[in-house]
Amino acid sequence: MKPHIGIHENNLAESAHILSKLLADEYLLYTKTRNAHWNIEGADFYNKHLFFEAQYNELDELIDSLAERIRSLGHYAPASLNQFLALTQLTEQKRSGNDSTAYIKELLMDHESIIVSLRENIDHFAMALKDIGTSDYATGLLETHEKMAWMLRAHLS
Repeated sequence: MKPHIGIHENNLAESAHILSKLLADEYLLYTKTRNAHWNIEGADFYNKHLFFEAQYNELDELIDSLAERIRSLGHYAPASLNQFLALTQLTEQKRSGNDSTAYIKELLMDHESIIVSLRENIDHFAMALKDIGTSDYATGLLETHEKMAWMLRAHLS
């Protein structure tokens, strides 16, 4: 059954499509963060292993919430690796090694890419699509990614 929540059906579809691309980015970032957790090497292994675990746990919750937001708009969330890879703006791997600096730099670039994308869409959701709820939701995601990026950036002094 389609939702009747005061937003035109075409606008709901566009919001859901933008969120689906974001979900793909989040899932790829989650996978890359898991990879860092599993494969980190170096003298700082243990504390970075725990740090990456905290980050992927936060992303895991965010992914579930984002998929549920798409469903609340009356659309299905992408849920396959093929769909995620077709929708994402991120790449699977850029780093040059398994040391913490290489992982952190790559993950930071991805968070910042998501931040820019969110920032570009927040007003679009509210103004063009008349979807204040998704605009507010995206603002919360923006704040989460800004904090996660800050945490990554703090390791690069």
